Order: sequence, then structure tokens, then C-alpha cells
Amino acid sequence: MRRYNIPEEDLEAVMKERLIKWRKGPAIVRVERPTKPRRARSLGYKPKQGIIVVRVRVRKGGRRKPRPSRGRKPKRMGVRKITPGKSLQVIAEERAARKFPNMEVLNSYHVASDGTHEYYEVILVDPHHPVIKSDPQLKWIAEPQHKGRAFRGLTSAGKKMRGLRRKGKGAEKVRPSARANE
Repeated sequence: MRRYNIPEEDLEAVMKERLIKWRKGPAIVRVERPTKPRRARSLGYKPKQGIIVVRVRVRKGGRRKPRPSRGRKPKRMGVRKITPGKSLQVIAEERAARKFPNMEVLNSYHVASDGTHEYYEVILVDPHHPVIKSDPQLKWIAEPQHKGRAFRGLTSAGKKMRGLRRKGKGAEKVRPSARANE
């Protein structure tokens, strides 16, 4: 599926160059415009004041833990197979939200991945900006119940992580939250 008027080989070369540059740069970078404009627009991005896009680099794989110096069976060392309870996309959204505390996470999408990292672009909205407050599609984010959306699992990646996309048999103990059904 070709979306650009560039031959596929050239597109791969461009992405390879970009990944080399991104890997050397900082983990969280504000970008001028989205890498995938169609995807960003479908998730609520608009090129207007009060909305920014941030690219976040997250390391792949499970948790890296230091190996205990003594006194354990290898099985009990607790080094391997320790995985986070969150998806890498949710971790990326949280990191972006911490970096820009005056903004709220609207949504995010996958951009690229290499051997060690996943790259996501996170759409952030300033809920106090007058342009956002007057936008009929985005003014809901200025309401107080949407504060800290990324940290409470209220973005689409967060809802997916919480298991809220499931319906029917097997999903009874997911709503309103997993903790409410312990």
C-alpha cells in the first residue's frame, strides 16, 4: 500500500536515515508537523495554536533489573521475565505528559521502530489556550475531569491496556475498573 508518490526503496532509505538521526537525539522531541499527517488527523490533530506533536523514544523489551550479588537460586534472582504492566505506547504518552505539564495527551500513534527502540508521536493539547476553548471538537479537554488523562488510562492506548475494548463473556470484571472487581 503506497501512500506517497515516492518509490518504496527511497522511502525505506529516508526512514533509515531518520531513525539514525532520531536514535542519536533526545528521547522526547517536539516536532514541527506530524510524520504521519493522515494518522494524526484521524486521531484529532489540527494544525492550530494550542496543539503540538511530540516524538517519544521508548526502549523495547522487559524491565532491566540489576542481578543480585548473592544468596539466590537463579530462578529467584528476579532478573529475567519481568515485564511492565503497561504498553510501550502508554509509557510514551506518560513521558510526554510529564515533559509538558501544562498540556493534556489527546492521543498517540506508532511512527517507527528499530532494534532497541519504539518511536511514538504524541498529540498534546493546551486546555487553557483560548483557541482550544473555543473549538467545538476540542473544548471538552478543558473540563476538569480530563486532567491527567495519560496517567489514569483515559487515552485510547490506556483504555486498550486496561482491557476496556473487550465486550461479552470474559469482560465482566473489567468495568468500571480492574481494581473495583478484586
